[in-house]
Amino acid sequence: MTAAPDTAFRTEVVNPLLAGLGATVAPPCALVVFGASGDLCRRKLLPALARLAARHVMSGAFSVVGVARTEWDDADFAHLAEDALAGGGALGAPGDNGNLVAGFRYVAGDYAQDETFERLAAVLDDLDRTRGTEGNRLYYLAVPPTAFPVVVNGLGRHGLNRPPPAWPGAFVRLVVEKPFGRDRSTAEALDREVHAAFDERQVFRIDHYLGKDTVQNVLALRFANSLFESTWNRRYIDMLQVTVAETGGVETRGAFYEETGALRDIVQNHVLQVFALVLMEPPAGADADAVRDEKVKALRAVAPPAPDDLATQTVRAQYGPGLVDGLAVRGYRQEPGVPPDSTTETFVAVRLHVENWRWAGVPIYVRTGKRLPKRVSEVAIQYQRPPHVPFGPGHVHDHEADVLVIRIHPDDGVAITFGAKAPGRGFEVRPASMEFLYESAFPGEALGPYERLLLDALVGDPTLFLRSDEVAEAWRIVDPIEQAWAEGRPPLVTYPAGTWGPEEAEELVRRDGRRWHQP
Repeated sequence: MTAAPDTAFRTEVVNPLLAGLGATVAPPCALVVFGASGDLCRRKLLPALARLAARHVMSGAFSVVGVARTEWDDADFAHLAEDALAGGGALGAPGDNGNLVAGFRYVAGDYAQDETFERLAAVLDDLDRTRGTEGNRLYYLAVPPTAFPVVVNGLGRHGLNRPPPAWPGAFVRLVVEKPFGRDRSTAEALDREVHAAFDERQVFRIDHYLGKDTVQNVLALRFANSLFESTWNRRYIDMLQVTVAETGGVETRGAFYEETGALRDIVQNHVLQVFALVLMEPPAGADADAVRDEKVKALRAVAPPAPDDLATQTVRAQYGPGLVDGLAVRGYRQEPGVPPDSTTETFVAVRLHVENWRWAGVPIYVRTGKRLPKRVSEVAIQYQRPPHVPFGPGHVHDHEADVLVIRIHPDDGVAITFGAKAPGRGFEVRPASMEFLYESAFPGEALGPYERLLLDALVGDPTLFLRSDEVAEAWRIVDPIEQAWAEGRPPLVTYPAGTWGPEEAEELVRRDGRRWHQP
């Protein structure tokens, strides 16, 4: 098979031009998706690839190989891809998706069978010859975590973990979806399985939260602006909060959620990774290891609640029946796949603290839950109140402290709430706000999380991916809480769907003389 003329033109002319202008252009590569017949590939990966192609940052020498147990052939996979690209609202000229799909192949087979990997090796060799993928491989594990070791072992057993002999300078990389283990010991065991076949530099552990521009903007906000970095410490900041709220329930994912729970599903990865960026010290440089070194140091300084404090510094709860957006919804225990006596948490509130010079004494409050009143993800940084307000009693209304809010979703951006004089002859200070919205400031420029992370994996930039020591530190923080909860300490409580969680969560913050920032 030879490349279409316009594909060849893109490879030989457009891509070098973009590279010369400083644009990131993916090299020739075969992307191998294990679990290609599943939901993640259809809803996230394929539309992200189409959008990258529409931005002209994909090499013409690019192919996708789907691997799954489903008995499909190349035509079936191409049909799935065309539907997914159309349904995903992929951008670009009408011919872009056709050129992309022309490089799709499919291998049907069990991940534990040698024949599957033998057929995969033959397809990859053929793509090197016909599509010009030059021996570069990016393996994406879009499979259940129990299949990670099986796939990795198969790749190693058949020599697919290293560049082919005909292309000794090629790259081979492995993208692993979360969850990476169920606790620190299982994460370390999985690491040993992965490292038996792949070097750490080849492994890209993906968390789509880190692909969001707003999350990455934490680094720009802090280190490119002396206005913020000079006050980013315990002398000026009173507390840090993160809220990850969802209006939806578990829907049809009850069986999965029973195995996971909110602490593992959200706090161990999304929340702690965002806080690592908020808490970290300035990196020595912009390279991946410099950034990730500081993230690991920040996580090492985070201390979970002491055993005697778990009852007052953690809250675990489960939603019951209630109203969301005016509609009656059932409780968690009435969801499909959930046992009627389930003790799995759908809401978490935790108080943490940081044992280092910058953040000593500054409390960190985390809350996440399903069936809450609003779908929002944000970090709220509340500054200390002024030591003295010279305007006299009755002049300051409803304004306690300045708050910097980093909005991750929706309405991605940054908002600052501060005190301002109200119009009129008198002197009255009221809350006011200024907002920065990504879509307004940079319309149409943002890459989606999967677009950004797929492109980074293709070009070999691991900055936004998790290193094994980052994963281990996140589990170190979460494990003691998870273990205590498994023993019933503190007991599970309930909250009505459509509320901001149980009263115990309010008390957790109120006990320190503070309150939750309401989105």
